[in-house]
Amino acid sequence: MTRLRRMTWLVISSSVIFLFLMSEHLDPLETRDPEAREAALMAALPRHVAHAQARSAAMGEILAGIDAAAIASRAALARLPVTRKNELLARQQASRAAGRDAFGGFAAIRYGAAMPRLYASPGPIYEPGGAAPDYWRAARALYAAGFRSGDLAHNAFSYHMTPGAFIMESGAHAIGCTVFPAGTGQTEQQLQAIADLRPHGYIGTPSFLRILIEKAQAAGIDISSLTKGLVSGEAFPPSLRDEFAERGLAVYQCYATADAGLIAYETRARQGLVIDEQVIAEIVRPGSGDPVAAGEVGEIVVTVLNPDYPLIRFGTGDLSAVLPGACPTGRTNTRIKGWLGRADQTTKIRGMFVHPAQVAEIVRRFPAIGRARLVVSGAMANDQLKLLIEATTEEGLAARVAESLREVTKLRGEVEIVVPGSLPNDGKVIEDGRSYD
Repeated sequence: MTRLRRMTWLVISSSVIFLFLMSEHLDPLETRDPEAREAALMAALPRHVAHAQARSAAMGEILAGIDAAAIASRAALARLPVTRKNELLARQQASRAAGRDAFGGFAAIRYGAAMPRLYASPGPIYEPGGAAPDYWRAARALYAAGFRSGDLAHNAFSYHMTPGAFIMESGAHAIGCTVFPAGTGQTEQQLQAIADLRPHGYIGTPSFLRILIEKAQAAGIDISSLTKGLVSGEAFPPSLRDEFAERGLAVYQCYATADAGLIAYETRARQGLVIDEQVIAEIVRPGSGDPVAAGEVGEIVVTVLNPDYPLIRFGTGDLSAVLPGACPTGRTNTRIKGWLGRADQTTKIRGMFVHPAQVAEIVRRFPAIGRARLVVSGAMANDQLKLLIEATTEEGLAARVAESLREVTKLRGEVEIVVPGSLPNDGKVIEDGRSYD
């Protein structure tokens, strides 16, 4: 091979590799050195906390007395209080009852050009929709799912009150897609639109995509133009993913909420979900704000660098766990396992509500305790209570913990010490095993 031909081959090969890499990732942020990413996030965090204190009345109250400049590490962040949906709802309800801000003081923007839309989630909880392009950062998830500029996307999320459809539409527009706002329901009309318009991809819940496929097959309607999809809002088991794949549809999932926007997204590696670049994610013990050990299941708590809605340590109420290592696609951000259940395991026992936070309070009183699980058993009207604690045997520990159990929950129960590491790693702190037959 001549020198000129070798150089030409190298240039062409380099260009092919470059184009492949560009097509794989939305932007260079996804492949940053992890230390550089962490440094950037921690540099932005004190400014974000200060902004939240100054511009969000609710966060100003929650973070009163906090030196924003000192919140420059994950350890410092972990000392701040967690704000969960029930608190957000309570503040919004109180604010509206007093004739004040509909958002309970959490929003940093007001009605007008800065807030072209607002939305409602069950509760109702109201969320502001800012004017920034790709406000919820969904483009990253759509790009990882294969959506590209020039695609037509069939968006079957609801356009009524809730932000789901707009979260996805804004991300699709940021990529350069055209969106058909299908919304929910009207299955026959949606199938007709798919047959007529020949969209490239589907956006919506996995269950509705399955309905569309089954009804199209029964009616003999060709929807084979759909070759890709991004789903959310429901569990997406591997069996359903494989069922779609058998029909020529490569469907991926993402994890997003109305409050935080995109939190994490799936890649072609199919190995967990990669955290979004503008999200500082923590996994904490349900009912507390204490980070768990790497790999342990706990509640997802997020701080999103969104100046319009600056929620600091927002508890999503969902369970997950961190996966070790980086994504094989070259994305270097932290990965989580995906949705593993709900963190709010509040249970009524002998007429009293017991919350995960109460179990966390008991554990906090005894440094010797690792994990704990409150097990409720028995038949209806005969509740039996047992608190399992991971700890090394210590004289009188079980009796002291039993006393705290009664003090915190107002209920009597048995305490059993179990071997450290023996409780299931599933995020449960309250297990309801009662029989209701």
